Amino acid sequence: MKQLILASQSPRRKDLLSQLGYQFVTQPADIDESVQPNENAENYVLRLAKEKAQAIFINLSEQEQTDVVVVGSDTSVVIDGDILGKPRDEADCIATLLRLENKRHQVLTAVSAVTQNPINKKIIITSKLVETQVYFKALTVNEIKCYWNTGEPCDKAGSYAIQGIGGQFIIAINGSYSAVVGLPLYETSQLLAQVGLPSSLS
Repeated sequence: MKQLILASQSPRRKDLLSQLGYQFVTQPADIDESVQPNENAENYVLRLAKEKAQAIFINLSEQEQTDVVVVGSDTSVVIDGDILGKPRDEADCIATLLRLENKRHQVLTAVSAVTQNPINKKIIITSKLVETQVYFKALTVNEIKCYWNTGEPCDKAGSYAIQGIGGQFIIAINGSYSAVVGLPLYETSQLLAQVGLPSSLS
């Protein structure tokens, strides 16, 4: 059985991957996460998920590469085709959440697995993209300021965390809850099964 490496330092992704019953180690990937010119949101999250996994894989020794699967993931909050990053400050958080309030937006999460074919030694990269629709309630500036003061939105794409205090802003979702948190459980288990790492229930 190959060793599994999660190319992330996110505690949320670590917890979600643990839910699938895998034994793994975490190793954060240091990559440039800038959006490229004319790059749409779907291609952006897919590229980052792949690059995170590849960044860890290529730094392994040849022997290590034969015995591992590296998983990378990326999540972006998108509205009207615009990718919403982490807030720079309180004013940016307010502007972002006012843009989301009382509307529907998309959360795109990509997951990629990088491994090596044991026969011909070729690198195999497999990816999946998950889109979830998220519906926000109406918000007031005062609500957003109070939310900012909790510290929760400071490091969150789109300035909110569905699994935290920000969950009270969400009327409904259509799609994968775990993908919005940071790692789509169904798609990740299917992806890992394809590269020879079935879940503990298989």
